Amino acid sequence: MIAARAALTQRRQDLFDLQQDLPEMPVDDLRKGIDALDAAITLRQQRQGAIENQITVDAANRQKLAGLEAEIAKARAQLDVWQAVNAAIGSRNGDRFARFAQSITLDVLADNANRHLADLNPRYRLRRAADLALQVEDIDMGGEARATRSLSGGERFLVSLALALALSRMGGKAGLAATLFIDEGFGSLDAASLDMAIDALEGLQSQGRQVGVISHVEAMKDRIPVRIMVTKQGGGKSTVRISADGSK
Repeated sequence: MIAARAALTQRRQDLFDLQQDLPEMPVDDLRKGIDALDAAITLRQQRQGAIENQITVDAANRQKLAGLEAEIAKARAQLDVWQAVNAAIGSRNGDRFARFAQSITLDVLADNANRHLADLNPRYRLRRAADLALQVEDIDMGGEARATRSLSGGERFLVSLALALALSRMGGKAGLAATLFIDEGFGSLDAASLDMAIDALEGLQSQGRQVGVISHVEAMKDRIPVRIMVTKQGGGKSTVRISADGSK
């Protein structure tokens, strides 16, 4: 009995303590509050799921963009090159490119001609002018630029010969043409210049090239071993014979 009474007293005390913590709000209001909290929790979970999905999509997009940035950088580098090309030679009708290509070709031609000119007449060097014309540098005058028309007849012939030799090299894919014909021009040369010109032609012949010269200069006969002689007969007729050293 004593134990039962003690237990009863304890339970009553527990009940009293629990009743002290009961909310004063009615049950219906409490249920409504619980429903509102459940709805808020559900909404928050949905929002959390949406955010996590956005994070996943963002990570995938970032990975794609990393590859696109590399492609953009590569394309931008190519664009810079083409913009530079367009600024240098771009035009609607292609004339700027044509002039650019011509300027390069003329530079190569002048460089090749200068190699021959160093043997023919080392006083002069050719260079390209701004308008795709050629000028000569007078080494004896401190590299002063001169127009080609200011050269004497003999000097102009030697420059023309150097250009012809350079053109034959360019036309032969870095090798001189197998056969070269030169028509006149030797009559304008003095004795020293004539010797230099013939020396240059003989040098080409020694390299295995065939060099033909059309000229009326008597002094060249002694330097050309094999000649084709053309003699007028009158009435529009001529005779042709081959003459070599030791034959008439």
